[in-house]
Order: sequence, then structure tokens, then C-alpha cells
Amino acid sequence: MTDPILNIHNLTKRFGGNTAVSGINLQVMPRETLAIIGPNGAGKTTFYNMVSGRMQPTEGTVELNGHDITGLKPHKISRMGVSRSFQINNIFPEMTVRQNVEVALSAFHGYSRKLFNLASGNRKVQEEADELLNRLSIGELSSQRAGIISYGDKRLLEIAVVLATRPKLVLLDEPTAGMTPEETRRVTKLIRSLADSGDYTFLITEHDMGVVFDLADRILVMHRGESLAVGTVEEVKNNPDVKKAYLGEDEDDEDGEKEAAV
Repeated sequence: MTDPILNIHNLTKRFGGNTAVSGINLQVMPRETLAIIGPNGAGKTTFYNMVSGRMQPTEGTVELNGHDITGLKPHKISRMGVSRSFQINNIFPEMTVRQNVEVALSAFHGYSRKLFNLASGNRKVQEEADELLNRLSIGELSSQRAGIISYGDKRLLEIAVVLATRPKLVLLDEPTAGMTPEETRRVTKLIRSLADSGDYTFLITEHDMGVVFDLADRILVMHRGESLAVGTVEEVKNNPDVKKAYLGEDEDDEDGEKEAAV
């Protein structure tokens, strides 16, 4: 049996007398796409911050490929193979699209002192950058300034920057937030192709349920800081606790007029 790439046990975070995340247990398998959903205030961001090292847990452990990474600094967790995107674009707007990826590649290859000299004379870095941009279908934008490309393309550029570090686990935080329907379809399709390639394991938070159902192999539903349900798309859709807590569905609705959004 394959061992999980990510093993989370009793992950808990308290702020004074308030518990933001309580006793989450979760295993993420290699090459799996697992989505985390829940209403605002469910604890998703706090959970994400503990996994990526931006926040120390009060209790519990996080293991990556059997190694305890609980409470390590984000840069150390990144070096071990976890890369994260954020809801707000995290790119250099004055650099070109290719230069943004070159910066990430330069850091990955240990050229960190030359980041802002860009290793632009390094053919290997250039070729890797072009390969990533083409894989994300934004290769034609390589020479454009990152600050002027469309919002959807900026999100794809950020994913390219994340993938430049060759992560074992990719954390995508609201990858389609703020996008038009067309941008959402395009980005979802590209993430799906990356997942189908078998090269990556994804942990995704997302509010758009259409995106979640299209991408996720399994779903963790959080409610008031706790794990309400973990299962496949169909299992979550049909879970009465999820319908009641997350969708606000009344199980006693005899008329059947309410249609679940899942």
C-alpha cells in the first residue's frame, strides 16, 4: 500500500480562548488532488497556514513523506517539497513573465545571490522557464511585463512560479478567486491537466464548487474549525451533515424544493 505524502494528526490551533482549528486528521496520497471547503470562518486558512509553516500549531503534527515538519519555517518546508500559491498574486509586476519564473528557478538551483541579475545568460534556466510557461499555456506572454497581463494569466504565472521549485506537494489557495467564468474554466482545465499528468499532488482551497467538483479526487469539509466530512465528491454531495451545515439544507424539507448545490 502506498504511504501518504502528507499525514496530519490532531492538528489544532487556539488563539487565546478561541479554537480556530480543532483536531484535524487527514492523509493526502501521492498524485491525489484533495480540496478543502467550508464557509467563511471554518478554519481553512488557519489550517493551510499550519501546513505551510506560516503558523505554529497549538497541538498536533504534520508529516511530509514520513518526516515531521511541524512548526518548521516556511522556507525550510519549501525546500522539503511544499510550494504554496496565495489568494493575492505574488509576482514581480515590473519583471517580464519569463523573468518571474527565472527568479524562482534561480533560487531553486542555488543562484539566490544572482536573483535580480536574473541568470538570463543561463540557457538552462531560460529553457526551463519557457517549458513551464508553455505547459501553463502562457508561453506567448514570456516577454510581456507581468503587471499588465490579464488576471487569469497572472494566476497561471503564479502557478508556474510555484512549479518551478519542483514541489512534491502543491498548495493552491483559492486559485480561481476573482476570475471571470471564462478565466475560471481555462485555469481549471490547466490545473486538471497538471493533476492528470501524475507529476503533482495538490491540496486546494476553493469557494467555487464547480471547480472543486471538477478537480477533486477527495474533499475535506471543514465547519467551525473541525473536520465535518472527508470523502469523494459523491460522498460529500450525499452527506446529510454537509447538506445541513455547509449548504444550510433542511433535512425535513418534505417538498424537496431545495436543491443541493452539490
